[in-house]
Amino acid sequence: MIQHDYYDLLGVHRNASEAEIKKAYRKLAHQCHPDKHNGSKAYEEQFKAITEAYEVLSDAEKRAMYDQFGHAGLSGAASGGFEGFGGFGAGGVSDLFEEVFSDFFGGAAARRRPRAQRGSDLRYHLEIAFEDAVFGVEKEVRLPRHVSCDHCGGTGARPGTQPEVCPGCHGSGELRHQQGFFTVRRTCSRCGGEGRVTPHPCPECSGERVVRKEQTLSVRIPAGVESGTRLRLTGEGERGFRGGPPGDLYIDLTVKPHPFFVREGGDLCCDIHLTFAQAALGTEMKVPTLGGEPLLLKVPAGTHTGEVFRFRGKGVPSLRGRGRGDQVTRVTVKTPTKLTPRQRELLEEYARLETHHEMGEGVFSRLKGWL
Repeated sequence: MIQHDYYDLLGVHRNASEAEIKKAYRKLAHQCHPDKHNGSKAYEEQFKAITEAYEVLSDAEKRAMYDQFGHAGLSGAASGGFEGFGGFGAGGVSDLFEEVFSDFFGGAAARRRPRAQRGSDLRYHLEIAFEDAVFGVEKEVRLPRHVSCDHCGGTGARPGTQPEVCPGCHGSGELRHQQGFFTVRRTCSRCGGEGRVTPHPCPECSGERVVRKEQTLSVRIPAGVESGTRLRLTGEGERGFRGGPPGDLYIDLTVKPHPFFVREGGDLCCDIHLTFAQAALGTEMKVPTLGGEPLLLKVPAGTHTGEVFRFRGKGVPSLRGRGRGDQVTRVTVKTPTKLTPRQRELLEEYARLETHHEMGEGVFSRLKGWL
């Protein structure tokens, strides 16, 4: 097996200081780490070699033995630490590599603190009147949510006391365990990653720092909403943790039905009933509107069931603020079911006249065709 000169591997001269050796190793460790090269075997072997070189040259006793006797002087002295990625001593290489490894995977990972956490979103169901959905309204809602505890000022500790550094993780919020070449980190179960504990918790919030209270919020419902519309109130959800932002409040709307109008998209639709005489002779009538003066509807003679009359711009405002729909009035001709004797007499007379008129037209048409 070829044994390379340790000084050559690190690219330093034989009189290099400890700081120069450390600097050289850090630079090469960054360049040759196998994780930067998709686990390349060649880089893995190179990384092992420079790490072995640093293990020897960073230790004054081992370096002296190496300088005097070369690799032969290290028989047993350095044999326990280079099999795979395990077995490094608790000294320089392990500490330095942890620093290098942390820098490589995101800077100060070894010194990280629990991250700020955004608060949870809340959802609220609100039922509003038909008119409020069309024209918009300001509503007050009572919303239960977590707020900072006033009794302890949000510290979670009994007044007169303060949270203390967690004895389990010593304030880091995590526990570290060395497994050979790698350092395994996990959240401290004692403090939940906070780095601090409250031995004397607040009696109001039980150390949770928040209490659940019902608060009143003013919510503006824009004109043009409908059932299923969801409003988002930014920052009105649960409070954040560790300085994180609050969540959002989502309000799901349900619109109550109206006794006269039905909404179809942007149009307000209603039905009116005409008598047989009104439909045949024509008439004028007032049609109710939503929140305004009645409209005058002129029904022409001979109107049939199903005919539609449209009042432009009298419908629902667009939720995007672009115009309004129409008010649509649909006609149904009502057939009488109970007649007075006089009504029956008049209708029978009308029927005779209508039959005579139609028969007369029929005969005249046939004669005209023959001629």
